[in-house]
Amino acid sequence: MIKLLFIASVLPAILAGEFTAKTLSVAEQDSILGVHSTEYRMQTRYRLESENAEQIFRHSQVADWFVYDTMRHTRKQLGAGMFGEGVPVRDAEMSPNGRYVAFAKDNNLYIHKCDFGTEVAVTKDENLDIINGVADWLYEEEFGTTALFAWSPDSRQLAYVRLDETEVPTFSWETYSRPLPEAKGVDYPQYPRLESLRYPKAGCANAKASVCVYDVATKGIIRISGLEVSGLGDYYIPRLRWTENGDLLVLRLNRDQTKMEVLSCNARSTIVHPLYREESKQYFIDYTLFDEWLWLNDGSFIALSEKDGWRRAYWHSAQGIQQKELTPSGIDVTALYAVDESTRTLYYQAAPTPSTRSIYAVSLKKTSAPVLLSEGEGMHSARFSKDAKWMIECYQSFEQPNTYMLYKAERGQWRVEEIIIDNMEVHEAWHAYGLPEPEMIRIPNGQGQELEAMLLKPSTVSPQPVPLVVMHYSGPASQRVLNRWRKRFEYALVEQGYAVLIVDPRGSDCRGRAWRNETYMNLGVKEAEDLIAAARFIGQREDIDADRMALLGWSYGGYQTLFTMSQKDHPFKAGIAIAPVTDWKLYDSAYTERYMRRPQVNDRGYKSASLLPRAKDLTGDVLIIHGTGDDNVHVQHTMQYINALVEANKQFEMQLYPDDNHFLRKGNNYVHMHEKVLRFLAKELHM
Repeated sequence: MIKLLFIASVLPAILAGEFTAKTLSVAEQDSILGVHSTEYRMQTRYRLESENAEQIFRHSQVADWFVYDTMRHTRKQLGAGMFGEGVPVRDAEMSPNGRYVAFAKDNNLYIHKCDFGTEVAVTKDENLDIINGVADWLYEEEFGTTALFAWSPDSRQLAYVRLDETEVPTFSWETYSRPLPEAKGVDYPQYPRLESLRYPKAGCANAKASVCVYDVATKGIIRISGLEVSGLGDYYIPRLRWTENGDLLVLRLNRDQTKMEVLSCNARSTIVHPLYREESKQYFIDYTLFDEWLWLNDGSFIALSEKDGWRRAYWHSAQGIQQKELTPSGIDVTALYAVDESTRTLYYQAAPTPSTRSIYAVSLKKTSAPVLLSEGEGMHSARFSKDAKWMIECYQSFEQPNTYMLYKAERGQWRVEEIIIDNMEVHEAWHAYGLPEPEMIRIPNGQGQELEAMLLKPSTVSPQPVPLVVMHYSGPASQRVLNRWRKRFEYALVEQGYAVLIVDPRGSDCRGRAWRNETYMNLGVKEAEDLIAAARFIGQREDIDADRMALLGWSYGGYQTLFTMSQKDHPFKAGIAIAPVTDWKLYDSAYTERYMRRPQVNDRGYKSASLLPRAKDLTGDVLIIHGTGDDNVHVQHTMQYINALVEANKQFEMQLYPDDNHFLRKGNNYVHMHEKVLRFLAKELHM
């Protein structure tokens, strides 16, 4: 019988975030570090404030932004002089000298002059398919950015990316509960409302990117034409970055994301020369590593690259010539933190095992082994002051919520100055429930390899074997098996009497480049083999009922759940797929082509990865959940898949959430969805 006694259950507390540890924001960390390093904290007369934020997509928001004058104690709203009071804008950013603010409105860029309270339009495109300085949907979702503009160090120039979406196909969907803005007092519309979005799918036209630089004094715009190389084809420009000497660095990726270039541009002469190039004929190149690069005062820089098979740090000259390998092979570096110029020491984070993160120091001057700075199994991360003499360390593990400690460097040693946050109240509240901690295990996959996994079992010993729920994501370069403080739905399942296995199949992160690319060009197949092998391995235990196993995944995990349950002789009685991709030709270009290249060159891989022809092979009972307003994985995926299921005479259950997006957080949907999952599992696994 289903145990939905929610008053006594941990589920409401988990969904309410009661076990979410307090964290320090970047601004709070800057403030703490600034107390001890006055040059790190820039004192300015003006500061930015925002309120009434409204979400657009995953990262982007519009909000009412204000410039607060700390001397006169007055506030002036951005855009008020141009658009009227109360008009929200997005991506406001103060210039380095604290006198200007760049912001975006309706795909154009503007500058607010704080000293005078006046504003000027940087761009004046009336065509809404031309986007200046901010990300389109694709850049935001797949390159993790919303602002595509950057101030020069002297605040005299503003560089920005211009995206031309004219040729990008439009995806449209209906909304059922959103009245038109002019329909005052109407709760529900009489007719559906049509929404649309420029959304480039795999193999379709992308936005065309170019780079421009605006001169604040002359109000002129220069287009960096040297970046637009004929014959290069489609390319992405996901990052802009200025050096201290005033050169503009542009990160450029070819469409297949197999070639990455860091180009140095003179913003006045528009002369472009390559600073760094990397190309792979075998795998994709991880553009996010550029975000970790560090620059030294002499113009040299520390680059992070996986060109030799592992993510390693390399020291390059100001001209881009590699000088020295700084970190060893066989371990993935996951973050570059700071360089102490006085001691020529690099501080960084790496993964000594796939499930942990540690902090290290290594000398730039001499060849020596890295020195481990952090203590304890789990996840260690850090923020450093500009001079690298102060450090805030964050530590967390299965047992320990986020703990923040302030360190000071003295005579080559780090000393704890203060425990800033220990989250003991969260720790005590959680342990009052008496729920188990995960057991870390490695599972053979039958291919001569071992998978990282963790197993949670009910605290109360059952006289009978218990059912198993396998939870996974399985997407390329992802990880779920981490020694961190994360109290989520898996613990509610354990409280209900299920054992839970969380597993990372081939293609997961922090095990070297070859492992990350095991699934390259052929998504779905090897992950399914590993999930089946893991379930069968755990099913051999006497306390696990191998006849009552279910598979649960969201997004890529939803896709992989359905793919796995379409394999012959899989061991799962039931499966739950939330917002699943069902055919990679329906998903966006940047993500899909990063791992599959274009359908035009990998037709076999796309056909093999599609769920639509595999619908006839599905066995077991499945529950498919989707939000009809999902702008990421469109509900089209689910609709095409269930049509294939119907044609194959396959029965299934489905739950739709009208107008909700990929995260199902609208209204009571998140709670309702988890209760639906519990009811489905209880019915199918006979709880």
